[in-house]
Amino acid sequence: MDISSISNEKLVSLYSDIIKELKSRKIIRTKNVLGDLAEFLAIKYYCDTPGLPNLQAAPVGTQNIDAISKAGERYSIKATSGSITGAFSGLNPKGSNEPDKQKFEYVIICRFDDDFKLKAIYELDWDTFIKHKKWHATMKAWNLSLSKGLIADSKTIYLAETT
Repeated sequence: MDISSISNEKLVSLYSDIIKELKSRKIIRTKNVLGDLAEFLAIKYYCDTPGLPNLQAAPVGTQNIDAISKAGERYSIKATSGSITGAFSGLNPKGSNEPDKQKFEYVIICRFDDDFKLKAIYELDWDTFIKHKKWHATMKAWNLSLSKGLIADSKTIYLAETT
């Protein structure tokens, strides 16, 4: 569909309509489009793939987790279109001598290209998360950098075919 000739006002209106439709189809749940898209696609992929646990979305606003398996395992799902995930809240600050209380069993990282196409899904357990977390001084929180080491230490759940 060529949208280059649509007026600015109509384009903004279409964006609003698309967000409303994505919400009505339960593809997104909040205004965090990329994060919600990652949650939707990760949960769907896990449920549709034999050998992976069936996940269900955690209620909106649940702290630290985005999905739960039928076995009760907690999953934090992060999206990125670059090389750094969003922040993980609720962990001890940098320099703390206290060990972090485990907030989830697994992190799922959905990596997107600039066109919102899913490139990869990676899964890390809690210990791998702790090993690779990086302090983000501006946000005063932890995140993950998609380094070669992190990818090597994670389980690749999905990798898009390159053409």
